[in-house]
Amino acid sequence: MLLHRGSYRGKHRGLAPPPAVPAFSRANLASLARPRRAAPIMLKTLKDLLDAVAPRRDAAAPADAHTLQLACAALLVEVMRSDPAITPAERAAVLATLRQQFGLADDELERLVELAEQTVRTAHDLFGFTSAINEAWEMEQKIAIVEALWRVAYADGVLSAHEQHITWRIADLLHVPQGAYVHARMRAREAAGLA
Repeated sequence: MLLHRGSYRGKHRGLAPPPAVPAFSRANLASLARPRRAAPIMLKTLKDLLDAVAPRRDAAAPADAHTLQLACAALLVEVMRSDPAITPAERAAVLATLRQQFGLADDELERLVELAEQTVRTAHDLFGFTSAINEAWEMEQKIAIVEALWRVAYADGVLSAHEQHITWRIADLLHVPQGAYVHARMRAREAAGLA
């Protein structure tokens, strides 16, 4: 298409020129900036429809005892699995922590650890476990579980970089402050006789 002195020539003769673009003045721009009243009503109606279909979950239901036991066991098992070879000392540390934390019988502990191992194998991340603990436990309980994670990591006498990283990651997801994280590590190291 060629434009000659303000004229419009299309592919075929006789085509109408393109429509003129309206000029924007301050009054036009001000009218565009004014909120429209129909949008909030439409959004409210849409929100009401969604609330009717899927009820709101403002107050999340607290996790039951079994969910918390499984979440705690899964985190301990994850640290135990982070070592290339799982030692009997690490497994014993997991069982001892769960026994102390929940007061379960030996057969219940074995079933819980087996279930935790299966759950961890299929889990995509740690957030599902840590979020249940974050909702239900106080900071002192979270610090105690971080110390237990360190005990599992130090159980075989050797701390691998992967064990250190996974323990740090879990502590971060549990919102444990850095100072408490370091002190929990030092207490676990002393308990393992490595200080």
